[in-house]
This record gives sequence, structure tokens and C-alpha cells, in this order.
Amino acid sequence: MTTIAYLGPVGTNSETVALAYRKSILNDLSLELRSYPSIAKVMEALAKDRVTWAVVPVENSTAGGVAITLDGLWDFDTLHIQKELVLPICHFLLSSGLSLQGIQKVYSHPQALAQCQKWLETNLPQAEIIPTNSTTEALGHIKGELSAAAIASPRAAQAYDLPILANQIGDYSDNCTRFWVLGRQVSHKGKRISLAFSVAQNVPGALVKPLQILADRRLNLSRIESRPTKRSLGEYIFFLDLEVTQAEDEAQMALQELSQYVEILKIFGRYEVSLI
Repeated sequence: MTTIAYLGPVGTNSETVALAYRKSILNDLSLELRSYPSIAKVMEALAKDRVTWAVVPVENSTAGGVAITLDGLWDFDTLHIQKELVLPICHFLLSSGLSLQGIQKVYSHPQALAQCQKWLETNLPQAEIIPTNSTTEALGHIKGELSAAAIASPRAAQAYDLPILANQIGDYSDNCTRFWVLGRQVSHKGKRISLAFSVAQNVPGALVKPLQILADRRLNLSRIESRPTKRSLGEYIFFLDLEVTQAEDEAQMALQELSQYVEILKIFGRYEVSLI
């Protein structure tokens, strides 16, 4: 059976993206959506061939990259990016409580908490902030608790029949999250290439040469982020996004040349980007 894995339960932003991918891209509403309790479990299910595709968040415009997604993509060699979907994010405060003054605990996913940090500090300075595996998992902690609240989407409020105590509490109005649709087939079509590499030694100039190769080929680097290799303090893996428009041959030659100056090079996929 063809299935799409996502970070659940029902009502998460990941589920919203999975639904959009099923409807708008695949155009097949009969495909099964299967929720998992963590991003790591979502990626593991795809790597072990339990599902056909996986939807995972990779970067938020406010809170930055999602470390567990990047780490998983580096660790699982069989996973490849098929598509990127960009979702505008709305955060609401859900609670059965009657006022903000009575809220003593706020639950949500760490990314959502980070995206509402300033609002929480201003409006709920007395509240204990408690991270959960997903925004909708947080809802299980506030049923019938007048002193507890959760940050989640308006869709989650409707799905779980929970009252909204405060609307649009995100710190920035232009808040979007990039999601990757992962599969096990290599994708070769699209205007963006995502890759990662490690360098053999942490010495001056180790990163300069790989980046210079891309600059010499006039390839636009739209994102770079580092993650520790977990081998030794000070050693990093560098994750990059390249924009490929008219420089088709230049991109291929750059990737071939790049492999000569790095320790390990992994190409995660070439894909298109769409706004939901």
C-alpha cells in the first residue's frame, strides 16, 4: 500500500503538508497517511521501507533549521528529497482557561515555542514552558486543565474541539516552514539541489575551497548550515542548498569538482519548490 508518513498526531503542520501533497501533487486522496510520534521515527519508517514517502520539516523562517531532520538525512543514505513544500505558519494559544493570568504551563513542540518566544515572555512570563514531541501531542496535556495551555494550529483547535485563548501569537507575521517530501528514489529534476559534506581536517581554509568552487561556477548558495559530526568537538558537517537555473552543466561540473576537496559528499536530491 502507498503511504505517506508524517509527524503526528492529527492536526500537526506536518499532517497539513502531507494532506496537501496527497491532494495537489499526487492527486490521489485514497493514499494512506500514517502518523509517527517523532521526526526520527518518520525517517526511520521510510528508511526501513515501511512507507512510500515521508514529510519532514527542515527549516523555519523564525526558528531556523530542524536539526533532527538534517541529522537523519545524513545518517540514512537511502533517503532522497523529492519535493519541497513551504507552509505559512499560524500559532494559536489553546486552553480551557478563562484568562492569560491563570495560565501556569504552556506545552508545544520546541519549534513552535521558539517561534512564539517573545509573545510568551511578554504575555505569559509566569508560565512554565514545556516541550512536547509535536504541537498536537501538547493538546493531551491541557484537556480539562484550566491552568494549562498549548500552542497549536487553528486546524488542531477545530479537530480537537478546544477553545482558542489567543490568536496569531507568533513573533513574526511572515512565518513559514520548509518541508521536504522524502522518498527512496533519486530525484534529478528541479531548480534546487541540496547536499552536505564533511571536511577531512578542521584547519584554516578547509571550507573556503569548496565554497569557492561554487562561486567560480556562479552557482547561488541559498542556504548553508552546520551540524556537528559527533566524532570530535569542532568537527562539522555542512548542509547547503544550491539554486540551479540556467547553469545546468556548471552545476554538474561543480559537484564533480567539489568531491575532490571534501571528505564525504552526499547529494540529497534535486527538486522543485512549491508554496502551499
